Amino acid sequence: MRFATIALSLSAAVLCVSTAQAAIITFTQQNVWEGYSVFQGKTVITETFNGISDGFYASPYSGTTGPVNWTASANGGIYVQSGFFSTNNPETLNFDFGAGVAGVAGNFFATDINFNVVPAFVYLTLNDGTSYLGYIDSQSAYTGFYSTGALITGLQIQATQPGGTVYPTVDNMQFAVVPAPSALALLALAGAARRRRR
Repeated sequence: MRFATIALSLSAAVLCVSTAQAAIITFTQQNVWEGYSVFQGKTVITETFNGISDGFYASPYSGTTGPVNWTASANGGIYVQSGFFSTNNPETLNFDFGAGVAGVAGNFFATDINFNVVPAFVYLTLNDGTSYLGYIDSQSAYTGFYSTGALITGLQIQATQPGGTVYPTVDNMQFAVVPAPSALALLALAGAARRRRR
């Protein structure tokens, strides 16, 4: 009887701990991440980096995409080439986000000094410690995260290649954000109109 009571108490404690923690869901398909984010009531916006002129930028570099204010930093600075956002040195690329980011995704890969995409291990880490490691050999490789709890405030990108020098690079970074109040009002009107038609 005493063993059963201890086991039941331990099970209850584990259940309380697991339900108190937020979950980060990881995706490797763009349409699934986008669909899930929209289903959760979020707006998906994309930073293509195409509006940034090619060349070197001192760290940190700040930008705005829709309602998201982001800052990128790396030891030795930032380098941009044809919409590829990368580091000037083979160092970690850090992104910090403003408020409201429930999900972040994009094409994360490695490039060589001439911005050629090269196969490498790409390691992504969120501000809460959630991480993803993949062997990525294409600029179209996709990784996304969605938080069911606390908002995502940062992302760290590292790239390594045994015996080689590579640079962490990102293209088409996407954010799942809470819609603006005016967008929420339009969604409510659309929902009311849909109910009326039925």
